[in-house]
Amino acid sequence: MSDDTTRPGNDASVLPLRGYRVLDFGWAVAAPTVGLALADMGAEVLRVESRGRLDGLRLGESMARQASIVNDPSPDIEMEMHPLFHIVNRAKLGITVNIRKPEGVVLVRQMARLCDVVIENFSPGVLDRVGLGYRDLRRERPDVIMLSMSSMGQSGPLRDVTTYAPTIASLVGLHGLIGYPDRLLGMAAGGFADANAGLMGVFAVLASLRHRQRTGQGQYIDMSQGEATAVLMGEALMDNAMNKRVQRPVGNARPGMAPYGVYPCKGDDQWVSIAVKTQAEWEALCRAVGNPEWTREDTFADAYSRKRNSDALDKRLAEWTRQHTPEEATERLQSHGVAAAPVLDIGQVYRHPQFQARQAFVHIEHPYIGKEAMYGTVWRLSGTPGGVFRRAPFLGEHNSYAFGELLGLPQDSLERLQADQAIS
Repeated sequence: MSDDTTRPGNDASVLPLRGYRVLDFGWAVAAPTVGLALADMGAEVLRVESRGRLDGLRLGESMARQASIVNDPSPDIEMEMHPLFHIVNRAKLGITVNIRKPEGVVLVRQMARLCDVVIENFSPGVLDRVGLGYRDLRRERPDVIMLSMSSMGQSGPLRDVTTYAPTIASLVGLHGLIGYPDRLLGMAAGGFADANAGLMGVFAVLASLRHRQRTGQGQYIDMSQGEATAVLMGEALMDNAMNKRVQRPVGNARPGMAPYGVYPCKGDDQWVSIAVKTQAEWEALCRAVGNPEWTREDTFADAYSRKRNSDALDKRLAEWTRQHTPEEATERLQSHGVAAAPVLDIGQVYRHPQFQARQAFVHIEHPYIGKEAMYGTVWRLSGTPGGVFRRAPFLGEHNSYAFGELLGLPQDSLERLQADQAIS
């Protein structure tokens, strides 16, 4: 279903996880990101949904409607047009099961016998209460690997907390580090905690598959999305444990580095980022900006002085950057070995020669939208490169394959299960 030919080595027969099957109960972004990576690497990922409770990414006004890509789509078409759903569920197969029905639970248990991995990010206990927890699925397949990605883990006083990605970032201290000293706190852009937890989950699943390959044993993975985010703030944690200091927002500053930040350039809302750490880098920056008199002032003579007078230094440097476009400033600074880069918007990123040269974006054909651009696989494996070979599934698109071909149910049984809304 994909016409993607933009990435070299996109041969579906050469994939590192080919032959593995995954049952993906993922909701929203976090757990589906795990299934996304496994599917890109060749696993057959069955995305489990229900018409009785649609994934939040299928609901609401889609970006496709806002962009007038399709005129007045019906509700059934509207739920198939959300770009974020397409991204995190690409290359998966879509099935619909109503696990509130006993027959639906039986279907999932039967499907679990054929799956190596089960992924879910419901609140703790949801699948246990309907008979689809790890102990239940292990009876169907003893070596199954199950990843549970709840907000704060399966235990502890916050076990049942209700969260979205920003809530998690707040609970683990991330938002306490974002912002400026004299302003309100900031927030991490987008669902950072979701995406980060998803990548951590991929690692856990692959490690478990390796363990099973050696021992024949499956296992249960209890993963806290909050802990997966908290581990990225080790520096602040160690500072508190060792020095009894609580780090606070510092804006664009960084200890031991000056200049360090984004600086205004010629044009409307144009910026360049610059970072200097060593004395050699500072001297290179001075040469790049033409060694003006202010670079020889005692207040900027060494790293300590520059950091102590960083506000004055930023103003001086901004006088120079305002005379140049971001690209001009970047080229001048980079030619002298200074870490600098233009601040790009997403359109500039998409068209940038670097990403185009590495064919970082793929184009997947979607029946209702046409070609969709999305980021491809970020790994460059020389022997088993992976790739994006299929669009995200329509709701229940692969029911016949999953329940008919894989489970071997006859057509009359499928029709009865649909009539009873077990296949919803």
